[in-house]
Amino acid sequence: MRFPLVTLLAAGALLCTALPATAAAPAAAPKVSMAADAKAYRKDGARHLYAAYKDQIYKGKLPPLIHAIVVVEVDVDAAGNVRDIHVIRAPSHAPDVTERVRGMLRSASPLPAPKRMGSTKYLDIWLVDKSGRFQLDTLTEGQR
Repeated sequence: MRFPLVTLLAAGALLCTALPATAAAPAAAPKVSMAADAKAYRKDGARHLYAAYKDQIYKGKLPPLIHAIVVVEVDVDAAGNVRDIHVIRAPSHAPDVTERVRGMLRSASPLPAPKRMGSTKYLDIWLVDKSGRFQLDTLTEGQR
């Protein structure tokens, strides 16, 4: 049984040296926003977040009572990197939601690069259901 194992190892070593190393896949091209102002950029940012967290989006109309509302102003540099997140309104009964929103924004960075503006600050409202799923006011489907 030793002979086939040695043969397999030798063949594997030969195969590894004969085949060129594959290059790492190129990084995805950064997305660019051609928005002329913060209000237009807000839609591009929201679409980016929806794409990043598609399994956490609340589908359909939100219930009449929303668990938490978080209002944030996001400062984005010319490359789309989130520089700062200023919480304007935080739910006092659910501080964990505020931290989750901050974390999601940082994890989704870089956002689309605001090419025409150079950098921008935009405001959005996160509407969070008890399940933890959310909609952004910019792209909300409304409430029941």
